[in-house]
Formats: sequence, structure tokens, C-alpha cells
Amino acid sequence: MINLKDVSYVRLATPDMESAETFATSCLGLQVAERGNKALYLRSDDRSHTLCYTEGDPKDQAVGFEVEDEDCLQQAAATLERLGHHVQAGSADEAARRKVRAFIGFDDPSGNQIELAVRPERSGRRYFAARDAGITGFSHIGLYSTDPARDERFWTEVCNARVSDRIGDIPLMRVNAIHHTIALVRAPQAGIQHVNHQVQTNDDVLRSFYFLSERRVPIVFGPGRHPTSGARFLYFKGPDGMVFEYSVGVDEIEDEATHRPRQFGFEPSSFCMWGAKPAGMALPNDK
Repeated sequence: MINLKDVSYVRLATPDMESAETFATSCLGLQVAERGNKALYLRSDDRSHTLCYTEGDPKDQAVGFEVEDEDCLQQAAATLERLGHHVQAGSADEAARRKVRAFIGFDDPSGNQIELAVRPERSGRRYFAARDAGITGFSHIGLYSTDPARDERFWTEVCNARVSDRIGDIPLMRVNAIHHTIALVRAPQAGIQHVNHQVQTNDDVLRSFYFLSERRVPIVFGPGRHPTSGARFLYFKGPDGMVFEYSVGVDEIEDEATHRPRQFGFEPSSFCMWGAKPAGMALPNDK
């Protein structure tokens, strides 16, 4: 089994680096860590970076997960190859550009670009953003899946993810105590569905709602509260249509041995217990 420690970074390509930087700093509230080699590295916590924009086609996206050491990385590569996945070992230069010791890349069963990395760099400097959004760190991602049941088996049987809850056929899966690290959302194609950052307080969520609304940043969901994780949230759209989320108060699974996933219906109240509805997602009972 491939033991994932945590989600480490997201890499997004964009044709407009200037607009991406403006959004990431002035709206999202990340800190520029480094610019160079047609790449922009952004911090949200004590890691050297958690989001990297590169020049290119927005369809070029990747999510990096941390594994324990290089032995675990080689074992992961062998497991994936045995299951028929094409595994690409990153070169020393590619690893340096990801700020990791070593990594491999492969596609999950839906075609999402996944990277497994060893020793992602930390920073001794305090994270300090140009805009005080209250961010405490990068927390989870949503992935589009052409077959959520099949992909759930990959993440839970090949990897160490555990299902915390389900909404319809959407599994919310964790790799540590936090309620979920990965959410799989049915779609006709692969891609990153959203990128989450945790914030400190409920007030941060609401302050950002008004801040972003005044700047005409499209709000796609919320403010609201998830009945699954208990988190208070806000989703909004950034460059190239990527959706970002702020949330606070996410539950932790205290007892792995006794936790049983709950099944929620695929309906508005399963996504938000306050009444917010996700824009662009067709739900039953949506009046």
C-alpha cells in the first residue's frame, strides 16, 4: 500500500502569469516565495510553497502528495507499474523545480496528474501575505473523476486514503486525522475541481465574502456550512476557471477504529446545512 502523509502542493499552468500573480496575492492572499524559470511559487503556511503557477495550457495540472522517504517512493513506483500505471521518475532538475528531494509522476485512473514527493522543503521564514485573508495553510483538493467508485478503490486500496463520508457517489477521503484530503466529483474529464485553504475564524470567511464580492470575484458557493465535515466555507473562482475554497472548523476523525462513513443524499442540504447551493452543479430537489 502507498502511504500518503499529506497533500503537499498544486501545480497549475496558465497563459497569463501576471493575472495569476495578481489574483493569488491581492485576492486569494498567498505570499510570493520565488519567481523564476517561468514559474511563480506561492506560500500559504510553513512550507516553501503550496501552489506553483507555470506558463502553459491551463489543462496542465498536477497535485503532489508527500511520502515518507525514497524507499517508500520506489515501492510506490513498483506498485503502480505492477498495476499498469505509467510511472515517470522526475529528474534532478524537475525535483529542484518542485522543491523536493525526489518525486515520481503518474496518472490516476481518471487521468489526473499525480506526483508523489519526498522531503518537500519547509521555510524558516514566517508566512506573511500581502492580504490578510486569515489563511493557516493548504488543506485539501477536489478532483474530477470519470468513475468515482473506481477511483475510490484506487485511493483506498492502492493508497492509504480512508472514506470519511459520502455525498451521493462523492467520497470525502482522508490520509490523516483531518476529515478529508481528497474529494472525488463525477465529471466527463479529469482535472482539479477545487483547491482548499484553511483560515483561522468564521469572521475570516465572511470578511473574504465581502472583500471578494466588492472586487467582482465570482462567488460560486457560500458562505455556508458543510454537514459532513462541519466546516464553514466559501468557494470562489480564480484564473482559468479554477475554484478556490476557504474553510474553517473542519472536523477531525478522533478514533480510526470506530469511525464509519456516513451516506448523505445527493441534494442541496448535503452540501450546505444553511441553504447555500453550489453554482453550476445540477442537484435533485433544486427549486
